[in-house]
Amino acid sequence: MTVVETVLARTPEPLRSVLVKHRELLKFAIVGGTTFLVDNGVWYLLKLSVLESKPTTAKAIAIIVATIVSYVLNREWSFRTRGGRERAHEATLFFVISGVAVVVNLIPLLISRYWLHLEVPNVSRFVQEVADFASGSIIGMLLAMVFRFWGFKKWVFPDELGERRKDGVTRLPR
Repeated sequence: MTVVETVLARTPEPLRSVLVKHRELLKFAIVGGTTFLVDNGVWYLLKLSVLESKPTTAKAIAIIVATIVSYVLNREWSFRTRGGRERAHEATLFFVISGVAVVVNLIPLLISRYWLHLEVPNVSRFVQEVADFASGSIIGMLLAMVFRFWGFKKWVFPDELGERRKDGVTRLPR
């Protein structure tokens, strides 16, 4: 039984039919949850050690690592029936969309730290960490997720090329 089938089997019926209808979004959300853990694990590892004075740099590096994981999981699982482009072209589009999403993700953290000054010595370390998590890992990530889902479906893995991937043969568009 696949991960999605397991989730669907444990979901009450009114919600199950909605999730089946939006199966691709469910898979995208599961990949997002996985990359959320990767992103935050790398971010806190870096910002609490070698990049303590550079939290936005640490966040940018964490996002890049999570984006690489996201490409592999989205290509091979979430959007496996979509696409059909040559892999280099598809990867380039994926990383361009993801690069814009990195900026979208960093904006709330930059506002929190450098516009609202929610950083030590202006606030306690606890307040700084809560503000960093809320702005960088919740608000920023949600905004970037919406942008990525829209961008991936529209440009990276477009539905009109899906038939070429479903048959297991990747061909160039005519």
